[in-house]
Amino acid sequence: MNDDVRNIVLGVMAAGISASLGWLARTYLWKRKLRRKQTFLGLPENSESLLVVNRDPAASEPAVHRFDVFALLELSALIKDCKAHVQVVTQDSVHQGFGERTEFCVGGPASNRRMMAHMSAMLPGVRVNVDPEPGPDRGAFQIGGERYRLESGVTEYVMLARLTAGDRREARPVFLFCGQRAITNQAATRYLARHHERLARKHGNNSFVLLLKVINSQAYGPDVVELVADVTRAATSPLPAAAPAPRNSHRA
Repeated sequence: MNDDVRNIVLGVMAAGISASLGWLARTYLWKRKLRRKQTFLGLPENSESLLVVNRDPAASEPAVHRFDVFALLELSALIKDCKAHVQVVTQDSVHQGFGERTEFCVGGPASNRRMMAHMSAMLPGVRVNVDPEPGPDRGAFQIGGERYRLESGVTEYVMLARLTAGDRREARPVFLFCGQRAITNQAATRYLARHHERLARKHGNNSFVLLLKVINSQAYGPDVVELVADVTRAATSPLPAAAPAPRNSHRA
């Protein structure tokens, strides 16, 4: 073997080794990223999860608003990415506790009984006005001593929460997407899909409640979203005694 042939062989071997090492490094980083995502969402590979569908309160017959359907598609993609399984159930057909399976619950207490139960059990500092009659407080959130009113199509709010049952390490989380309108539910699911890595770094496996603001949805749909505040402490603490309740509110 002359020098030219030897150099060619060595070059091919070096390229092969470099490619193999690069592939191994990318695979390791991808798997580590996937494990972090699975841990944060509570979705180990081949695990079971629950997707709770709300109903459209404006429909005369049981139906799901189209923006809530879009929200369910966003969540289904997240679950599929984690190589987990999902069972889709309606809000009035769930008769089980929480912590056994990861749950994604979509819709406010007016359209989702399951959401009402979760808020009553885990978010005592939140009230939602569910009065169907027009008024300035219709759909308003009260979180602690602050009130957030709905301005339809212009300024709308949604709560994105990750909650766990007690201190059990093996307990699976419940994710709540509680918006003032259906389009805000989709905005919250999209926010989770886009920012789950940052949320995982900041909150780890701890519970949190974020208040998001959807801006000018009549022009931008669910895409322009701002984080208003981390309201975990206020939402998980009892309401101040002097805090006025919105008329015909649901007390969480």
